[in-house]
Amino acid sequence: MLQKDNLFRRREETSFRPIAPAPAVAAAIAERGVSVTPPANSEPSRQASALTSPAAAPKTSEGTKPGEGSKLIVGPEVKLKGVEITDCDTLVVEGRVESALDSRVIQISEHGVFNGAASIDIAEIHGRFDGELTARKQLVIHASGRVSGKIRYGNIKIEEGGEITGDVGSLRASNPAKI
Repeated sequence: MLQKDNLFRRREETSFRPIAPAPAVAAAIAERGVSVTPPANSEPSRQASALTSPAAAPKTSEGTKPGEGSKLIVGPEVKLKGVEITDCDTLVVEGRVESALDSRVIQISEHGVFNGAASIDIAEIHGRFDGELTARKQLVIHASGRVSGKIRYGNIKIEEGGEITGDVGSLRASNPAKI
């Protein structure tokens, strides 16, 4: 049988022990500059608000440096096919991606492969890119990088050993060169 006097009565808790976040969560919180360890004499409501403070909110894409903001990582042994990737500040390709991409930054690791069309600000290629690439600001091809297809760039840097083939041209130039 229910006791009415205890049914709606607020129960007061006298002890509060914060639960330590998982290591990955703690690292993400620490990276954003939020303290996870509350002062010894603080109230539980203050402790909870420290984890949900505005400083813990993700940064907007405006005013952030390349590599900050929303990031999608396609890990090794992962294949992503047939999707259009949008609203992603940085795409890191460690596996294989067959897609259309409109982003700020693409980073293709040494074993990463991207097939498709990409319109981005900065491309950093250690692996392979095949398709249509427009790097509005900068295209960097590292020694292990291989880029082929229709390539347009603002500025280009190719390390010794890096390769670029296809219809290649500067966004500033009117006549692209076939390489």
